Amino acid sequence: MAHRIEVRYMALTQDVRNRIIAEFRTHENDSGSPEVQIALLSEDIKLLTEHMKAHRKDYHSRRGLLAKVGRRAKLLRYLDRTAHERYVAITDKLGIRRTHAPARA
Repeated sequence: MAHRIEVRYMALTQDVRNRIIAEFRTHENDSGSPEVQIALLSEDIKLLTEHMKAHRKDYHSRRGLLAKVGRRAKLLRYLDRTAHERYVAITDKLGIRRTHAPARA
């Protein structure tokens, strides 16, 4: 009989959140800049992607994953439009593919 190892996928712990905020903040009290939000969403996306590999039919988590991907894409478009240098820096640092989709009017 094969033993099944249970793996738990949880939301980001406060320690991980604080580490990400400290790494990506733009000034001392920053916790909500686009860079920080994109980094936090990227970590959430990474965890949810791992969860989806194990639980392919978890459609509720899939919906949450797609919402986070959409929110991150929206923030990346905003950053690209307003501060292209910061957009390039964050995509390089996180290893996110840059898209050259036309900006919405």
